[in-house]
Amino acid sequence: MDGFVKRFILMGIIYLMVASALGVLMIVQPDASHLRFAHVHLNLLGWMSMLIFGVGYHILPRFSGKPLFSNKLGELQFWLANAGLIGLAGIAMTGQTSSGDSLYTLFVFSGLVEVLSIFIFGYNMIMTVFVTKEGA
Repeated sequence: MDGFVKRFILMGIIYLMVASALGVLMIVQPDASHLRFAHVHLNLLGWMSMLIFGVGYHILPRFSGKPLFSNKLGELQFWLANAGLIGLAGIAMTGQTSSGDSLYTLFVFSGLVEVLSIFIFGYNMIMTVFVTKEGA
């Protein structure tokens, strides 16, 4: 299994644990409800998406009978996905996610980085599963 694939899976597990701890914190401390956005993103983009990326990178090339189109894109996507998610969740924890807040521009930038990483995954998978070497 490629190193970046293992890292996707590891980070997915770590994000699940962090998101779960935030969930418990919100139950125990009702005034911590401002953490809801971070909790949701750590679960969906962290736990679910990271695990899907890791499993997808490992299994889909094998199912298609072809090598992964680009390990370098997979590695780049790993770093972008994590940077984007950490930016989104970290800023969400501050509560400064509305237009006009001091961290709003960084919040939007983090979201764009996350979306870019998702498009890299999509491109890498499309090129792996659906495109032949001849381009057909």
